[in-house]
Amino acid sequence: MNILALEPYYGGSHKAFIDGLSCASKHRWTMLTLLAHKWKWRMRHSAIFFAGQVREFVQKGQTWDLVFCSDMLNLAEFIALAPAQIAKLPKVIYFHENQLTYPVRIESERDYQFAMTNLTSALAADHVWFNSKFHRDLFLDALTKFLKSMPDHQPTEATDQIRAKSSVYPPGIDDMAARSKRKPGPVRILWAARWEHDKNPEDFFEALKILKANNVDFRLSVIGQSFRDQPKVFEEAQHYFRDEIEHWGYQPNRADYENVLTEADLIVSTANHEFFGIGVVEAISAGAYPVLPNRLSYPEILAPAPTEAAKQFLYDGTVDDLAKTLADLAERIQAGDLWANHLTPALLADRFKWPNLTKTYDHALEQAQKAGD
Repeated sequence: MNILALEPYYGGSHKAFIDGLSCASKHRWTMLTLLAHKWKWRMRHSAIFFAGQVREFVQKGQTWDLVFCSDMLNLAEFIALAPAQIAKLPKVIYFHENQLTYPVRIESERDYQFAMTNLTSALAADHVWFNSKFHRDLFLDALTKFLKSMPDHQPTEATDQIRAKSSVYPPGIDDMAARSKRKPGPVRILWAARWEHDKNPEDFFEALKILKANNVDFRLSVIGQSFRDQPKVFEEAQHYFRDEIEHWGYQPNRADYENVLTEADLIVSTANHEFFGIGVVEAISAGAYPVLPNRLSYPEILAPAPTEAAKQFLYDGTVDDLAKTLADLAERIQAGDLWANHLTPALLADRFKWPNLTKTYDHALEQAQKAGD
């Protein structure tokens, strides 16, 4: 099967996803991409750009069996602008995120036109795929409220239409570097997320302050992408924890990134927002023990573990419980491995590796193509 893939924001998790899927898939993929720059403009203009590119391919005799795109594309506009034979193809849209529930500092500043783009794209698609059940349900619930807020002619039936063609397919990960024997020393705590307020770094550093005040010895690595307008707490924490820090800042080299993950004993999240959590999954795959708030997609990620057993990886979302959990694990690490015999990184993370996901994706793509015939 020949698949036309359109990715207006080819960077970060979007790039990792489409590269991983297209490389692992048995199907043939034509990738049309734009650099991950100025996301708002990508959502506004990529349909025009891709339609022009596709028109040139069609003139040279290129054909495809299916169109696959991400939520950054205005799919409805692309269909209207693309050659007729492309517009008739089965269309799958993959939601990494959505602009209706993506966090903003001030809700009144949210641009609902981008939410409308997500809505019309989902309606124009034949199949709507989400990276987690949590994300799907969050979007559909928010969409219902959004549609009811319209002054009149509310298309409330759109939610049910989208729900009926929605599925969940988690993103995949590559194999991680092998973990060597643990170096002696205090517990090594890792925080690996974007340096933005929705990841709630304030709670993370507050919990670490409690550890330090109680003379709990630890080492700290804080990585992840930072931006010009990063929360001030990072600068303050870099000074406050200067004696504990092992790694600090974004790791642009993949080998360096994996090295930090394989050294960590614990991967901690304090996120208030996360549609999936690929960084957490990669850290678990690298052998880091997860310490996650009991919210968002995290219980879903831990689903392979028995319900009672999975609770050991979840704290109640408060600073006090996080600090207590970290202190207990800091003591346990000195007595031996944190992982119980029946719970291993492989049990939690192997199902997300591309070789284990590819057959599911390929079958789903084939079914989408057949349904469109």
